[in-house]
Amino acid sequence: MSGENADAGPLLLGVRHHGPGSARAVRAVLEEVRPRVVLIEGPPEADALIPLAAEEDMRPPVALLAHAVDEPGRSAFWPLAGFSPEWVAIRWALEHGVPARFIDLPAAHTLAWERDGESDGEGGVTRPAAGPGDGGRRRGTAPDGEDDPGTEDERLPVRAEGPGDEAGDEAGTGDGDAGAVPAADVRVDPLGVLAATAGYDDAERWWEDVVEHRGVGKGDPVAPFTALEEAMTALREEYGSGGHHRDLVREAHMRLRIRAARREFGDGVAVVCGAWHVPALRRGTPVAADRALLKGLPKVKADMTWVPWTHHRLSRSSGYGAGIDSPGWYGHLFAAQDRPVERWLTKVAGLLRAEDRVVSSAHVIEAVRLAETLAAMRGRPLAGLRETTDAVRAVMCEGSDVPLALVHDRLVVGDVLGEVPATAPAVPLQRDLARIQRRLRLKPQAAGRELELDLRKGTDAERSRLLHRLRLLGIGWGEPAVSHGATGTFRETWRLRWEPELSVRVAEAGVWGTTVHAAATARAETDAVAARSLDTVTGLAEHCLLAGLSEALPTVTRVLADRAALDTDVGHLARALPALVRSLRYGDVRGTDTVALAGVAAGLAERVFVGLPRACAALDADAAEEMRSHVDAVHGAVGLLGESAPGHGELRARWRSVLRRLSTRDSVPGVIRGRSVRLLLDDGELARDEAARLMGLVLSPGTPPADAAAWIEGFVGRGSGGGLLLVHDERLLGLVDAWLTGVPAEAFTDVLPLLRRTFSAYEPGVRRTLGELVRRGPGARASATAGHAGTAGFATGLDTARTDAVLPVLRLLLGPDADGEEPDAAPPGTTGGAEGAG
Repeated sequence: MSGENADAGPLLLGVRHHGPGSARAVRAVLEEVRPRVVLIEGPPEADALIPLAAEEDMRPPVALLAHAVDEPGRSAFWPLAGFSPEWVAIRWALEHGVPARFIDLPAAHTLAWERDGESDGEGGVTRPAAGPGDGGRRRGTAPDGEDDPGTEDERLPVRAEGPGDEAGDEAGTGDGDAGAVPAADVRVDPLGVLAATAGYDDAERWWEDVVEHRGVGKGDPVAPFTALEEAMTALREEYGSGGHHRDLVREAHMRLRIRAARREFGDGVAVVCGAWHVPALRRGTPVAADRALLKGLPKVKADMTWVPWTHHRLSRSSGYGAGIDSPGWYGHLFAAQDRPVERWLTKVAGLLRAEDRVVSSAHVIEAVRLAETLAAMRGRPLAGLRETTDAVRAVMCEGSDVPLALVHDRLVVGDVLGEVPATAPAVPLQRDLARIQRRLRLKPQAAGRELELDLRKGTDAERSRLLHRLRLLGIGWGEPAVSHGATGTFRETWRLRWEPELSVRVAEAGVWGTTVHAAATARAETDAVAARSLDTVTGLAEHCLLAGLSEALPTVTRVLADRAALDTDVGHLARALPALVRSLRYGDVRGTDTVALAGVAAGLAERVFVGLPRACAALDADAAEEMRSHVDAVHGAVGLLGESAPGHGELRARWRSVLRRLSTRDSVPGVIRGRSVRLLLDDGELARDEAARLMGLVLSPGTPPADAAAWIEGFVGRGSGGGLLLVHDERLLGLVDAWLTGVPAEAFTDVLPLLRRTFSAYEPGVRRTLGELVRRGPGARASATAGHAGTAGFATGLDTARTDAVLPVLRLLLGPDADGEEPDAAPPGTTGGAEGAG
């Protein structure tokens, strides 16, 4: 094999993972050397998946996913971008018909190790063993990290010499004694050490200058790897293995695989691995010693497949410890054949133009000049991301960081989502989900987007059911959002974003069934039986209707009836009723049979009616506020229940009798009594004279001021439209005004916070109107109207002149009259023709 001495052993190419400079150099070496086999750091179970990388439908970024068969949540990822050296090596081997194999520790051992140790804390996705040479094992990901050459963003423990350092001996580090042990908490960044040695204070900037901004020249393509190996050898002689036993085990397995490849292919072996591992792989170690390290390792049965990955998940901001700051920028450096700065700034200009910002060719030219000038002033061979970012901020963004944040999200990080072919191994649930996604034209995307659904349309209704079923299974592809514009139960808005971790959730959900529908049904039935609270079961019934799981409804309804019969807490019953009534309305829209649910809801309402008066007695202020919210919720639910459940119309009359009892009981807190009177008044069940009489009784001198203030809060407070009621009913306003002016000074301070909270919730226009009416005083309003005096807008009669002035505009807005003809504009000062405006 050219470029390699027969006695030098295999060709070891130490790389920085996710490094475009390393990827270019690996491709140049492979083209020059033409090895007979390419060995790559990664789990050997994935060897059978390597041919899929040549499929037309395989588009990076992608990741190898390993999960335990008996516990799919125990999983790990090995992400690969288009600019990852491992991906470049795989593609080169496939294009040239050269075998490619993975040589790292099997995922079966890596996942078994996690039973004792570290999980990333992100939804149960676990990570393989991490060490200084490991790289992508943090936050549930692998392979090696981007932060260091061949390492993740780990800090290597500084070693203290001492007896009995078995790890140091096995790694071939230190001074040859048996003895170095890792210091407890002191860690060293190998890349930082190299950068500091070169006089840099920023390790990233040093790496970009010496590797990423350096093209592949005409010299020896192996030379950069030789220099990096010498540097890593010196570092490992100084710092050893970092005391991470798992790295020693992994390197022992890699050495055994390399030996096996050399026996099969001779010296034509090229190895692509993290640069930190190269000195350990180069060193000769007895086969018996390597096998001893691997003996007795824990093991689980594991499955592997390819899954899509995203640039966002490659970034450090995602929590991926082996991530990079700027995957979009690195992808650009790898893809750009020449003039990377000019091409990058042209991309930025295109993005800003698409967002309606004024960016011309002159801006691009000036930005290029500024970036190059900054690079020269900072002593850099080529403008990097920092220089181009400074230039974009100054020239294209006019010093603002707001559009710069868009550039960072869309280009520097990027929202690219990879794709894997349909032939990739997958659990049956994943295949069913992919089939449904294709049929409903719901393509997973890394970028967040909103989806508006009209449930009266067949396709949109199916999309809604799919998203609700996935949420029930814990697969959060879509989250409900507030609809803009249209309202009603036939409208839904979803915010969709596909994250790579959802592939693990799909694998976990596979235990419930082989199809989305079957799995969601089984999960709903199991959750209903296991639910401990009534509102949990009620919410589950609502989800079943939203998801169209009619097969699960009988079980959920039976459990719901049992829980409701045993629960005696009125608060629990009141919380459960609104969700249950909403479920009846959803069934109406989706055509689901909800007769059984209607019976349960009616029984639940009856129990609330019986227990509510007793539950409202002798409450403190906080409990009274909570119970008031329950009264509001039950009132709305009873109104909907009468519409959605035929045969239960008498519930409204029963509920009104409950409100009347609440409104007159002295033991019920004032906020609840006032709210009950207001609900009866709004429903037309209480005359205004009667409401005024009740208010007058409460605001009489014999009532404590705090109780009267609470009654006012319940009657006209908290966004109930009480301000407009006071505007249009002068008697009620007069009662409140007279009571307030008569509150003793010593009690006024106590009631002021409650009154301020009540009236501050009103719209500014309502507050202004109330202030004007109060300023005029009792009886002044009528006299001001009769004399055509006072502030405009406060008269009782209609100002015809102002009305006529807007009629021409109304005709333009509302269109022609009933005969289809455009009526002539009415002359100012006339009121005829108002019918044409309608």
